[in-house]
Amino acid sequence: MKRQPFPTTKLMYPAFLAILVLLLIGVPAMTQGIPTKPNSDVPLVTNQQGPTDPQELEAFIDGVMAAQREAYHIPGATISVVKDGKLFFAKGYGYADRESRKPVIANETLFRVGSVSKLFTWTAVMQLAEQGKLDLNADVNTYLTDFKIPDTYPEPITLAHLITHTAGFEDYGRIFARSAGDVKPLGEYLANNMPARVRLPGEFTAYSNHGTALAGYIVEEVSGMPFDAYIEENIYKPLDMQHSTFRQPIPPELAPNMAVGYTYENGAYKAEEFEYLNGLMPAGSMSATSKDMANFMIAHLEDGRYGGVRILQEATAQEMHRWHFTYDPRINGMCYGFYEGHLNDQKIIEHGGDTIYFHSLLVLLPEENVGLFVSFNSIDTEPENPLGGARVELLQAFLDRYYPIPESSLLQPPADFQQRAGQLTGSYGITRTVYTTYEKLMSLMMKFDVSATEDGLIFLSKQWVEVEPMVFHEVGGQQTLVFREDSQGRITHMFVSGWPVMAFVKLAWYESSMFHYILLSVSMVLFLSVLAWPIGALRNRLKGKKKAGVLCSRQARWVAGGMSALYVLFLIGMVIVLSDTTSLMYGVPPLLPFVLVLPLLAAVLTIGALCFTVLAWRNRYWGVAGRVHYTLVTVAALGFIWFLNYWNLLGFRF
Repeated sequence: MKRQPFPTTKLMYPAFLAILVLLLIGVPAMTQGIPTKPNSDVPLVTNQQGPTDPQELEAFIDGVMAAQREAYHIPGATISVVKDGKLFFAKGYGYADRESRKPVIANETLFRVGSVSKLFTWTAVMQLAEQGKLDLNADVNTYLTDFKIPDTYPEPITLAHLITHTAGFEDYGRIFARSAGDVKPLGEYLANNMPARVRLPGEFTAYSNHGTALAGYIVEEVSGMPFDAYIEENIYKPLDMQHSTFRQPIPPELAPNMAVGYTYENGAYKAEEFEYLNGLMPAGSMSATSKDMANFMIAHLEDGRYGGVRILQEATAQEMHRWHFTYDPRINGMCYGFYEGHLNDQKIIEHGGDTIYFHSLLVLLPEENVGLFVSFNSIDTEPENPLGGARVELLQAFLDRYYPIPESSLLQPPADFQQRAGQLTGSYGITRTVYTTYEKLMSLMMKFDVSATEDGLIFLSKQWVEVEPMVFHEVGGQQTLVFREDSQGRITHMFVSGWPVMAFVKLAWYESSMFHYILLSVSMVLFLSVLAWPIGALRNRLKGKKKAGVLCSRQARWVAGGMSALYVLFLIGMVIVLSDTTSLMYGVPPLLPFVLVLPLLAAVLTIGALCFTVLAWRNRYWGVAGRVHYTLVTVAALGFIWFLNYWNLLGFRF
């Protein structure tokens, strides 16, 4: 039985661009059918609980990796599996550097692990908490001296909120720097880039890179050590992680073994530059070998112990691994730092991680004392299926082979399902989005529709059948949907078991993507229709006809024409800005401030067009059809201003 596709985990935001941002924010993933062909020479394992033979596992992984590297055009990968407190298997695949044909070596080649870095930050927080230096339930402002979190709500934000992603922050996608010199120090970045608090803490999950970086800064403040130095001394050193670092750029002694990140386009690979995370290092700047990651997995599976040393006390590790927040006991929730999951009758705690070019996944099966880590040095999804992913397909293949479960029986909807279907369907947004800057526009492409059939719901192209009121199971999969209603019986939210790090919010009709696309399309058609005025005037001139109309009527058309031209130019400019997906991740695109001037000028002309609309009807500038046309153009402008303001595009909201 396979998990179905959901966005995988990543640090950062077309529809594919929106998904790419989800892929860069650290969202747990759900697998789809496995397009892999394991080695045919490996006998099928049935009714087995866990791998028992490293050579058999290697042969199996070899087959999966060969298929995935071909299907997803992945240059290189590194993987490690641990079991019962020991390294069970580790191997590199493909190339760390295609140009020099340098192979990936599991205990030498460093990969960027993205948001998997967060687990080290949260481990550091738990270390200081067990020492009594941090209180997870205290106001984080207690530990901040150079800046404070604004008191937007009476309830303070605590470390417990940060560690479960329930602090209530919005989260920006501008988290990369183009060079080492552009990287801001942690404290300076946090002080100058404070995201807005948009909901009560502890109410909903909304993945936050800023929240994790804030926790890393608190580690600095309380320990008196730079964050990267603290991790080196208190986690890397006791775990013998000699080939790992949070530092940017990579230290000279490790740099020669750093894998190159790649993109693949038009049948060719392109080597990309090293990615610098700007100011949010505790949230995702770590680079490591799969062998080092194995040591970290062993320590957590052994409840804080690695060999003869401890990085956490047993009780602390167990507290970190249990869930602390969930919307409903029937779906997965958040542990301290880890995401909770259940697959193939196994409890899983996991975290994915991605930079732009590296994509990773760390999964622990605590009850089996088994862990798996994998990382790729290129995008592991396809544009036509951005919600899938090689790493989660690998995980499901691993689980299906070593922890198989029977196929589920056919689900039947209850007889009264259709009575509830109408209130469940509609458009849903996500809690992890931007509310106060121009980046809010990215959420226009991050709406999710739920529709109904006779047998159930359709969500993300998958069918879901109701098993009890407001609870749906995935047909042919292992995921669950739970809906929440308010006191008046109206659906307000939807929660997905495979996506505990965010919630889905039921949208009003005017918040749906379709409404905004229609508004945008109709407005642009009407703005372009004013071309009929100069064309008509030119035709009359060529025919030798005398100009008709008074001066004011010509002025009216000049105002509305100029207004329309500015709005059309603005749209063209935004298309250009959004087409450069990379620049969106590195800060405010240089062209954007100039583009945002256009609607401000157009808004002034809109006021003039509104006045001329009144005058046109009062003084009968043109025939009825001409006046109706002019009125429609003005109404379109007013609607477009509302559109711009809704998406924070009217002004310079950076």
